[in-house]
Amino acid sequence: MESAKRVLVYLTKETSLLQCARFVQGITGHFAPEDQDRVMVNCGLDHNRFIISDRPFSGSRKAELQRPAFCPIKHLTTDQVASLPEEIRGRGVDVGVAILLQSVNKRILLTRRSKELHIFPNVWVPPGLYCGSATELINAGLRELQEETGLNLQGANLPWSILGFWESAFPPLLSRGLPTRHHIVTYLLVSSNETHQELQEKLQPDEREVSACAWLDREIAEQIVTAREGEKDSGRRSTGLHITEVSSRSLTQKDLALSTLLNMAPIEGEDTERVSTGTKYALELWLETLR
Repeated sequence: MESAKRVLVYLTKETSLLQCARFVQGITGHFAPEDQDRVMVNCGLDHNRFIISDRPFSGSRKAELQRPAFCPIKHLTTDQVASLPEEIRGRGVDVGVAILLQSVNKRILLTRRSKELHIFPNVWVPPGLYCGSATELINAGLRELQEETGLNLQGANLPWSILGFWESAFPPLLSRGLPTRHHIVTYLLVSSNETHQELQEKLQPDEREVSACAWLDREIAEQIVTAREGEKDSGRRSTGLHITEVSSRSLTQKDLALSTLLNMAPIEGEDTERVSTGTKYALELWLETLR
């Protein structure tokens, strides 16, 4: 849920002064070597400013920042930038926080965004996105987790860590239109001391934002991460994924074909049900923690 008071990205590199990032500015490209799509950065939240730097600073944490090779911001031409409405060009770069909630038996919670949402509708992601006014990233993430799923973990003092940062734009491809949103998403791993079955019993998803929930095990996550363009269910898993659908304030269990989660973002037209590219990146980082 988008807050009225937004947290924006601020950049500093080498000895440069802290500056608010421009909407059309490639954040990954600002720090990475030429044409590279990943780089290690230092980040921290300070007075509702999300600071990204190539050097450590007080309260900062170091992690990898990555963008997809097809990132629209990366490929914007001068003419395309000039054609963007002023209210878009002047937005700045927003900050998102997404929680990868890990159960004690090593399952990860994903949610399917409502079809009614304007940004990434019907796409599977970890709970969270917008970062409103907050003193810490974990507080913002847990607040969004509760609003979307009903799981109240605030005050539980659960162990957490930053997995990585993802530069996201919407629409995700230039072929589907010029970008209207630009985010740096922070993926946080929060480790629960309950099983996914115990957490499942406490789910109360907000139907305005969430249409389904699912718990991924390591095997499914590996297939999602390794799926390539045009590839469908590899057949390594014969059964579908059990999901919980939300409809008219009631929860219904059903099976979902794994091939649905392996769909890629369409080049043109409306989006399709799939796991977002940023979520695949986060799942890849999660799998590395298990190894």
